[in-house]
Formats: sequence, C-alpha cells, structure tokens
Amino acid sequence: MIKVSVIVPIHNSEKHLDKCINSLINQTEKNIEIILINDGSTDSTEEIIKKYDDKRIKYFSQENKGIGKTRNKGINMAKGEYIMFIDSDDFFAENCVEVMCEQAKKNKSDLVISNFYKVIDNKNVEIKMPYFEPSSLSDNPEIMNMINLGPCNKLYRRDLLKSIRFEERYKYEDVPFVLNVLNSAKRITKIDDCLSYYVIHSNSETTIRDERIFDIITVCKKSYNLLKKNNDNMKDNLTNLFVMILTDYTAQCRYINNRKIRKDFIKEAFALLDYIDKDWRKCKYFKKLNIISQLIKSKKALLNLYCDTVGVFYRLKKN
Repeated sequence: MIKVSVIVPIHNSEKHLDKCINSLINQTEKNIEIILINDGSTDSTEEIIKKYDDKRIKYFSQENKGIGKTRNKGINMAKGEYIMFIDSDDFFAENCVEVMCEQAKKNKSDLVISNFYKVIDNKNVEIKMPYFEPSSLSDNPEIMNMINLGPCNKLYRRDLLKSIRFEERYKYEDVPFVLNVLNSAKRITKIDDCLSYYVIHSNSETTIRDERIFDIITVCKKSYNLLKKNNDNMKDNLTNLFVMILTDYTAQCRYINNRKIRKDFIKEAFALLDYIDKDWRKCKYFKKLNIISQLIKSKKALLNLYCDTVGVFYRLKKN
C-alpha cells in the first residue's frame, strides 16, 4: 500500500516548479505517490513536468478550476494511507514525509502538524507554533489558537478526509477545511521540526486584497457555526480565533483601492464579530494587542480613517 499521497495543485509556476518536484522525488520516504494537477497553466508547466521520469508521479491536466476544486480532485484520486498538500512554488525538507509519518504512527494520530519556514526574499524565517501533547480539539480547544490555518504543513490520515473537502466557491478555502479537520480528528500531534518551506511572493493569491475579501466573512461564519455546534466548551477559543482572523483582515483593507469595498467589508466584519460575541473586544487575543492596534481595530470609524489615510502609502507601495 502507498504510504503517503502528496497533492500538488499547479497554476503557472514554471519559475518554482522544479524545486518543488525535486523536493518530493528526493524524499527519504520513498513509498509515496506525487499527484501533480496542472490547473489550466498557460506557461511551460506541462513541459517541465513531462521531463521527469519517476513512476511515483501521477500527472493530470485540466482547464482552470481553482485551487479548491483542484485539491479536492487530488483527494479523490489519492491512494495513500496519508495525504499531504504542497503548493507548487513551495518545497519540503528532505525528511519531511518520513518524520510526519513516524509521528502519525507513533502517536496513532489522524493529523500531524509541523512548524515551517516562511521564505521571504530568499531568507528562511522560522514559524514555530506552541507545542502541545497529542490530543483532540474537544479535549484541548486551545489547539485552534495555537496553529496556523494553512493545509500544507500537515499530514492527514486519508480516512479523516472521507467527508471533508475544500470550499470550491470561495477564496480562503483553507480556513473551513483546516477547522473542519481539527474538529473531526480524534488525535492531533504537534511536532517542533520545521519541515516545509512556504515561499512568499508579493503578487501571490494570498497577498492580493480585492473584492474577494468578502469571502472571508462567508467562510468564517460557516466555520464558526460548525464549531460552536455541540461545543460549548470552545466559546472563548472561538472568539479569540475569529477576532484574530477578522480584525487582521479589516486592517488589510488598507491595501484595497476601492473605498466603498473597504468601508462595506469593515461594516460586515464588525457585524460578524458582534454575532460571534458582543464582548469580543474583551477577549484574550484582543487584549494582547498594543494600545494603538486596539484603538484602531475596535472602532469602525477609526479603521476607516486609518485605511483611507495611512493606507495611501501601503497602496502606493503595493501597486
């Protein structure tokens, strides 16, 4: 049986694809399948992939459908006992798959989470999350406030994903997927090794802010309603989590050129925060912010003023 299926959605990644694929074929764990899905690339992606002669590579090409549908297609095709995801401009440490599998077996875990590096201007910045003993979200709700909500520094037992898929209609599909996984996993293991490299690009999907920012409202509300159901012991942790996400995105409105979009998003974000918890400004996460951040992020009028004025410099730099 194949031990791990590594799913790689690819869209116009010719500059970085070789590094990503090489990091997979050179893994110390050899019993893997590498599922490469070309999601409508218009560059030399296909030529790059076809030069690799490795039987573990399963290559598929399709019209552009977006990262949610592409990852879901990979899940449906996967044959491994475990599944991992990596984006086509990122790469794994040589022992990434092996170490993650060992920890999954050792701790009988459905989900294993590792630390990772952010690669900014060719410099590796360690992202180290707090350690916790193998547990579940119901036993340790704090876990949701201790980890990142991206799918690519994690190993999943394939059976865990039987009924879990990425959102296909919205941007920010990672948030509901990871939270759904956390909610469903019977045992979650955290390891301290930094095993993957997340490359930051100034013009990547994750750094662009436009009218699709409203999708974060939709996915946060869906995720909140999912997690609060039959989980009364998670209230404070849920408030912390969504205050962190939503106040961060309200501040990121400074990057958006259209003033109406900025203003409407801030209004909707505050409405959702009040829906989640009327006293959200008193939560542990918000109180940890510095005084200036608390002041700006706590009031719609100040946020709008900040995005209108200070945001001019950010927008000029971004554009």
